[in-house]
Amino acid sequence: MTPPAPMATDLAPKGYLSCRGVKIPRAPILSAGRARKALREGSYERKEADAVMKMVADGDRVLELGTGIGFMSSLIAVHKNVACVETYEANPTLIPYIRQVHALNGVSNRVQVHNALLAPTAGDPVTFYERRNFLASSLDASSDTKNIVAKHQITVLGVNDVIARVAPNVLICDIEGAEADLLPAADLSGLRIAIVELHPQWIGQAGVQAVFDAFHKAGLTYWPKASEGKVVTFRKGW
Repeated sequence: MTPPAPMATDLAPKGYLSCRGVKIPRAPILSAGRARKALREGSYERKEADAVMKMVADGDRVLELGTGIGFMSSLIAVHKNVACVETYEANPTLIPYIRQVHALNGVSNRVQVHNALLAPTAGDPVTFYERRNFLASSLDASSDTKNIVAKHQITVLGVNDVIARVAPNVLICDIEGAEADLLPAADLSGLRIAIVELHPQWIGQAGVQAVFDAFHKAGLTYWPKASEGKVVTFRKGW
């Protein structure tokens, strides 16, 4: 199935980029790396965005793990009349910018962003390493050490505590390799749809198998019509 062409993008006169109908404020945080170029071209997170636009429906309750710059949560709330979107991001430096994105798109009342890390169980705070390129920031202290600009202590919440409170029927997950440990521990039984960006270069075959097994156990099956490359969609009842 040929994926749809990206929607046109433009540099709007009021200081923001526009990508798929989502306004992204111009800011230094976008000056490095691939993000700015991809937003201008309409290719930012294209595979995940295509899946989201196909699968998320009005009235859904969406839990997003890995907010990034707030693009995906805004895309959902702008185009779909969802009940709510609750999103979690570990990088504290991104939180003010994410809130700007949500405010600019008029979706702050339906999207709640939290600076926290979800884990199989709640625990003590962990150290998050911020790097010059925000895309490279992570919990890993051993790589790219010369570009670490700050260290932050991040709250760790239990994933099932969050699921019990939010009661999502849609899960969107892009957590840079942590999916192999987190998803098998999560109660996925209430989901209708899950869209996951896999990182096989980090989690390997065993990690990919663990993700698939977790969803199959919860009654969700791989849905090829909304999957492409490392972005995989699972659907219940098809």
